[in-house]
Amino acid sequence: MLKPTSLPMRPVASDVFVAGQLDPAAMAEAARAGFRSVVNNRPDFEHGPHQPTNATIEAAALAAGLEYRFLPVNGGYQSPAEIAAFAALLRELPRPLLVFCRSGARSTRLFMAAQH
Repeated sequence: MLKPTSLPMRPVASDVFVAGQLDPAAMAEAARAGFRSVVNNRPDFEHGPHQPTNATIEAAALAAGLEYRFLPVNGGYQSPAEIAAFAALLRELPRPLLVFCRSGARSTRLFMAAQH
């Protein structure tokens, strides 16, 4: 059971939540809320140099005791191989799981596609 959090997220399953861009500080909050894993679907520098990099988010996630994976995908198209890779992450990572991208939309699409 997750604890209350101020993270901007929504459930797509009972133990899988999606969010828009998260920063490194959000990793400690996610761990405190009870998440066990995080997946980043946003490519580095997708919209310029101001978004946090995968490396900085990963370091914060690992420091917070979270499992972390980087599966960057295009916002407009997710290939069958990317969907299969996401499905594998859904099978292997401990839950509850927090998945994020720029707005949460591509992570939601990946989750839905991986269910089929």
